[in-house]
Amino acid sequence: MSLNYIKNFYEGCMKPPTVIGQFHTLFFGSVRMFFLGVLGFAVYGNEALHFSCDPDKREVNLFCYNQFRPITPQVFWALQLVIVLVPGAIFHLYAACKSINQECILQKPIYTVIYILSVLLRISLEVVAFWLQIHLFGFQVKPLYLCDAVSLGKKLTIIKCMVPEHFEKTIFLIAMYTFTAITIVLCVAEIFEIIFRRLCFLISQ
Repeated sequence: MSLNYIKNFYEGCMKPPTVIGQFHTLFFGSVRMFFLGVLGFAVYGNEALHFSCDPDKREVNLFCYNQFRPITPQVFWALQLVIVLVPGAIFHLYAACKSINQECILQKPIYTVIYILSVLLRISLEVVAFWLQIHLFGFQVKPLYLCDAVSLGKKLTIIKCMVPEHFEKTIFLIAMYTFTAITIVLCVAEIFEIIFRRLCFLISQ
């Protein structure tokens, strides 16, 4: 019985009840995760090692880098991907435990409402992540960062630091904003598809 639950859960996650939902899973699972996992590591993997300040001392570099990056983009985007997956995973886990097949989701009102709520929650999480990304990283990575080093007790209160591969990071930032925007659009489109298919089902009765 437990294997059947696992199978239903896996099929629900991989094959949502809507066409747009299936495309979203493909886009989310392959393109977005591949982009972050492969290209993200190439762009941000050694950022801390190549982040240098004047004076070029280890403690100064570490202090200013932690100020420049309160959280690394890789960690932020990985958390975003995991958190955004949670609403859908909870719904499909519920559907698997109740032995609800994908066809029934759009036929029974209660299941349809719960599924729409999970999609709305996914949209909300993406919007929050989009706002946080703007707040943390902005839209452009500048080549020079001015570090406030007053708490270090140095003679210099402002230290100049060089940000490596700033242009590549700017392009990557824009790409991640684009992926988030595409995901939000797909989620909104999925809700419209659900409503349309639900109306078609009611009319055919």
